[in-house]
Amino acid sequence: MEDRTQDVHNIGRTHHESTRWYVPKVLPAEGSPNVIYVVLDDVGYSDLRCFGSDIETPNFDSLAEQGLRYSNFHTTTLCSPTRACLLTGRNHHAVGMRYLANVDMGWPSGRGAITPHAATIAEMLKEKGYSTFAVGKWHLAPTEDANAAGPFDQWPLGRGFERFYGFMNGGTNHFYPELVEDNRLISAPKTPEEGYHLSGDLVDRAIQMLSNQISLTPDKPFFMHLCFGAGHFPHQAPRHMIEKYRGRFDHGWDEERVRRLANQKASGLVGADVELPPSNAGVARWEEVGADQKAVALRFQETYAAFLDYTDAQFGRLLEFLERTGRRKNTLIVLISDNGASVDCGPEGTTNVLRWFNQLPESTSDNLAQIDEIGGPNSYTNYPWGWAQASNTPLKLYKSYTHGGGVRDPLIVSWPKRISDKGSIRHQFHHVTDITPTVLDVCGVSAPETYRGLSQLPIHGVSFAYSFDAAETPTRKQTQYFEMYGHRGIWHKGWKAVTRHVPGSSFETEQWELYHLDRDFAELRDLAVNEPEKLQELKERWWGEAGKYDVMPLDDSDNLFKPNPKPGSVRGRNRYVYYPPISSIPAEAAPLTQDVSHSISVDIEIDDGCPDGAILTAGNLHGGYGLLVAGKRLQYVYNYCGDYTYLVADRPLQPGRHSVKFVFKKTGKLSGHGSLFLNDEEVAAAPIPRVLLRTSLAPLTIGSATQPPLTPKLSGISAFGGRLTRVVYELGTDRGIVPETLDVD
Repeated sequence: MEDRTQDVHNIGRTHHESTRWYVPKVLPAEGSPNVIYVVLDDVGYSDLRCFGSDIETPNFDSLAEQGLRYSNFHTTTLCSPTRACLLTGRNHHAVGMRYLANVDMGWPSGRGAITPHAATIAEMLKEKGYSTFAVGKWHLAPTEDANAAGPFDQWPLGRGFERFYGFMNGGTNHFYPELVEDNRLISAPKTPEEGYHLSGDLVDRAIQMLSNQISLTPDKPFFMHLCFGAGHFPHQAPRHMIEKYRGRFDHGWDEERVRRLANQKASGLVGADVELPPSNAGVARWEEVGADQKAVALRFQETYAAFLDYTDAQFGRLLEFLERTGRRKNTLIVLISDNGASVDCGPEGTTNVLRWFNQLPESTSDNLAQIDEIGGPNSYTNYPWGWAQASNTPLKLYKSYTHGGGVRDPLIVSWPKRISDKGSIRHQFHHVTDITPTVLDVCGVSAPETYRGLSQLPIHGVSFAYSFDAAETPTRKQTQYFEMYGHRGIWHKGWKAVTRHVPGSSFETEQWELYHLDRDFAELRDLAVNEPEKLQELKERWWGEAGKYDVMPLDDSDNLFKPNPKPGSVRGRNRYVYYPPISSIPAEAAPLTQDVSHSISVDIEIDDGCPDGAILTAGNLHGGYGLLVAGKRLQYVYNYCGDYTYLVADRPLQPGRHSVKFVFKKTGKLSGHGSLFLNDEEVAAAPIPRVLLRTSLAPLTIGSATQPPLTPKLSGISAFGGRLTRVVYELGTDRGIVPETLDVD
C-alpha cells in the first residue's frame, strides 16, 4: 500500500474535485560524490608499487597520484571480519563476524553473518537515493546458505545492494569460478580457451552496471563495492602475464625485502630509521634454498605478480570508463587490502591448496612436476612463506596474526574534486571501521538509529575526512583493539600491546609484547620489560574494549571446516534427495560424506549410443569424488589430491533404465571400502585407503562435471548423456568412530 503520510491533498469522488500528488523522489544532497570501495584480497602492505614493490600496478598507483596514501591503516587480519567492519563502520565481533562466514561458532559474536542491527553502508545510502552495486567477492553470508535455495537475507541483495555479480565464498578458481548474479547461480560466460579470467569479467560487469545507471538515472549517485579475488589463492593469471615477470625475482625474497624497504623510505612511506625485523620462523634464507625449490618458488612469485598486475589492468578499464563518462572527478574511490599476505600453505608453497586444508605434506618434487601448470586453469596455488614475508615488508608475521604483518595494510583514498593535496601521504592511525563513517561524513548522511524497525548499533569508527586537508593533524582515533584465533592486540594513543597466542595455552598467563608504535613502525623494540606499567594499562584496556564490543568468549578451538554442522544446518541431515535438474551445490552445503559410511544411489536412463559423461562430481582436478560413465562402463573415482582410486564396472552399460549405487563402508579413520552396484548387483569393489577430511573446495554438480575435471577420464567431457531422475545420499552413524575390525560383507 502506498505510504501517504505526507499526502495533505484532497481526494474527492472524481478527479474533478481531487488534487494530484506524487511521492517525492529521494535524492542525496546536490554534489554528493559517487563512491567506490575497491577491496584487494591478501595483498600485503608493500605489494602495490606505490607501497614499495616493483610489481606494475599503474592504475592502482594512479589513485595515489590523484589522492592520498595512508601509511598507518589497519584491518582485522582476516577477510570476512574486515569486510564486515568496512561495510558497517562497526567492530567485527559486535556485528557477529568475529571469524569467517564459513562457520557459526555458536557465539553471538561469531554467527558468520552481519546482524540486522548493523545496517550496511549500502542500506544507508540506498535510503538516501544512491544506486548500489556489489561486484566480486562477498564472503559475508553463511557459506552453507550460498546455495540456490538460500536463505538470501545475508546475500548482497538482502543487505542493501540492488545488483550483484560475483562469488560468495572466500576464494574461487579464476578460470572456472562459482558465479552468482543477483540471487541465482550462473556459469561463466566464456572458457579459459576463449580468454576468460574472472578479474576481467568482474570489471566488464561493473562497467555494464554503471553504464546502465549513468545512462538511465544520471541524477543519482552510485555506491559500488568492488572486491577482486587478487591476491587470494589460487594465484592465477593469463600465461603472457606470467611470462612478463620471468626472471624479475631471481634475487630471492631476502633481497626483495631490502629493495622494498628502500623504496618505502625513498617515497616517505616509512621513516629513514625503520629496519627490517628478523625473518619469521619457518622462512629459509634464500641462499640456503635448493635449486629445484628456488625454481618453483620463483614461478609462484612470478604468478602472484602477474595476477596483481593483470587485475590492475582490468581496474584501469573501469577508471577509463569513469573518465569517459565524466564521473571520475566526483567519484570517491577507497582502495584497501583486507589483511596482510597469506601463509595458507606450507613454507614451500603449493600447487594444490587442498593439500594444506587436509594437512598433507608438500614436496618439492610434486610442485616441480607441476611447474608449467602454475598460474593456469589446472593449478590452485599459493606461494611460499618467504614471498608472503616480502609482501608484508617491513612488518612481522602475516594474515591471521595481530602483529603488523596481519593488520597493517595499504589504504588509498582518491577524490579529485575534493582532495587537493594530491600524491601525499598521511600517517595518522586509522582502522577499517573508520572508512564508512568517513564516507557518511562527506556525503552528509547520518547513520540511522533504527533501520527496518530494528534499533541500530552505534557507529564505532571515526571519520578521517579531516586528514584530507591536514597532513600533520594528530589522529582523532584514540583506541583500537584486535583479536583473531586468540591472538590479541590493542593500540592506544601511539602505543601497542600485542600477543601471539598458542592454541590451548592460557589466555591469562601468555606473554604480551609492548611497542611504542609511533616510534617503532616495524615492532622491533619490545618495551614490555622496560615499561611494565604501560603494558599493564594496555592489557586492562584490552579487556575493557573486549567487553564493550562483545569479544568474549575468547575461543582458540579449531572448528573451521570440521564435519560437525550446527543444529538445523543444511548439512545436518543423514539423507539427501536431489531431483535434477538442480544447480550446483557449493562444497559447504553438500553432504558430509567424509569419514562416515554412506551410499549414493542414482536412477538413470540411457539410450543406445549414449556418450560418456559425469553422473555427478563433488570436487575437481585437485580432489574429490565422482560417479561417471567412461568407456561405456559405470565408474566411481576418488581423487586424493592427485592419487586416484577407481572402481570400474565389470560390464558395459546397456540402454534402458538402471539403478546405480555406490556404497562406502568405513574401515578406519578416513579410510574404507567401496562397492559399486548396478541394478542391485555388485559390479566393482576395492579398498579406498585414504579419503580427505576436507573433500573439496569445488561444488557438487549433478549431471555434469566440475572444471577442471575430477579425473583425466572426463577431459573434454562434461554433461551426462543420459537422463537422471533422482539422486539419494544416505549417511551412516559411524562418523568419528574407528572400527576395530575390517568387515565388508
